[in-house]
Amino acid sequence: MRHRLLCSVAIAAALILGGCQTMSATAPTPVHGYVTDMASFNAFVATHPTPAQFRATYPDVQLVMPNTITTMDFRTNNSRYFVELNKDGRIVGGHFG
Repeated sequence: MRHRLLCSVAIAAALILGGCQTMSATAPTPVHGYVTDMASFNAFVATHPTPAQFRATYPDVQLVMPNTITTMDFRTNNSRYFVELNKDGRIVGGHFG
C-alpha cells in the first residue's frame, strides 16, 4: 500500500513538473554578425531588453553603456550600439556609432 502511494506521488510530481517546462519562455536565437535587419533589431529593442538579454541576442555587437569611455573611431557597419536605459536598467533606445 505504501509503495503504491509513493509511486503515485512520484508520477504525479513528474507530470506536474514536466508541464512547467513547456510553459517557460524560450531564449532568443542569437544573431551573429553586425546588425543588418533594422526592422528585427528595432522590434527587439522595443521589448525593452536588459543588457544581458541584448548581449545574448546580439553577441557580436558591442554594447556601450551610458558614461562608458570608447574610442572615437567612425563605424558604419552597425557594430557598436550606444544604449539609453530607463530607471530599471532596461534598454529603451539608442543609436549606432
